[in-house]
Amino acid sequence: MARAQRLLMNLFDGWFQLRHRFPKTVLDEMTHAIAGGEREHRGEICFAIETRLAPLAVLEGQDAYRRARQVFAQLHVWDTEHNSGVLFYVLMAEHHIVIIADRGIAAAVSQGEWDAIRDRMRACFARGAWREGALEGIAEAHALLKRHFPGNDKAQPDELPDRPILL
Repeated sequence: MARAQRLLMNLFDGWFQLRHRFPKTVLDEMTHAIAGGEREHRGEICFAIETRLAPLAVLEGQDAYRRARQVFAQLHVWDTEHNSGVLFYVLMAEHHIVIIADRGIAAAVSQGEWDAIRDRMRACFARGAWREGALEGIAEAHALLKRHFPGNDKAQPDELPDRPILL
């Protein structure tokens, strides 16, 4: 995508859509889905939604993947006891979803499996099914984590916020 097109998208798209696409009720459902699923495995899911990138960042070449890596570090998704954090990063203006798994999970779950979840979420988002896309993505991530990082009988610490973070 051309930088000028990305700049226009980040100036005008996504800005007014956050509360329409992710109202409080959907954020509440996402919070409960994240918290509920984390009881069944040792993974930690963090969901971050950003409406747009700053114009200067776009002009300097920042893209959704680089921004997701920054958010991964800023939110300390890498700083869990079992290196089992997963970041869902949604950049609304550019219609991008990036899923980044910490090294403990990446050793067992291929990026292709995360990309498949991302692609299904993107298809839902493209048809306006933001709630369904987010909740299905969270549920699929829980299924992967339950298979590769099952919980034990002890209560798992909640190391990352369950509520989606609006950037």
